[in-house]
Amino acid sequence: MNLNRIVTLGLALALSVTVAFAAEKAAVKSGPQVGEKLAGPFHPLNVNGESAGEKACLYCSNGSAPVAMIFARESTPELKALIKKLDAACAKNSDAKMGSFVVFCSKADGIEDSAKKLAKDTDLKKVVLCIDNPAGPKGYKVSKDADVTVVLYVDRQVKANFAFEKGKMKAKDADEVIAALPKILGDK
Repeated sequence: MNLNRIVTLGLALALSVTVAFAAEKAAVKSGPQVGEKLAGPFHPLNVNGESAGEKACLYCSNGSAPVAMIFARESTPELKALIKKLDAACAKNSDAKMGSFVVFCSKADGIEDSAKKLAKDTDLKKVVLCIDNPAGPKGYKVSKDADVTVVLYVDRQVKANFAFEKGKMKAKDADEVIAALPKILGDK
């Protein structure tokens, strides 16, 4: 019976370590999830692009086209790298009318100036930067624990979602997002 007890305790310990490790690795859940339809129109302040300086609906202007939508709390080097890669991807996939926009969910002092500087520093041609309230647009379920949420969608339905807690987004994550673009572009 002691052997059974030892085996049972060993299995229980292994299971608890596995569960703890899985919980640690689990990413924060943020934004609309794969398979869900988007919540609908919202009107953030556009910092660059056709509607710079105005509140305009990028959900509306992108229609059913493939889109990379990002919700971010602040600009980081990793986010900047992702934005540059998405800008290039939008240009490369202009026949598919691929769009991309970044919504800074913040009311921090200087956020608009910071976003304008980011647009200039990255020489954005396609990606639109905009600002909304810290909770994000109504119905989009942007987690307060997510520093960056990337949603890839087409026909207003989510095909991929990536969410990162503060400081968790790494350079390789931008490559993973770019590698997922075929989910919204198909064979284009």
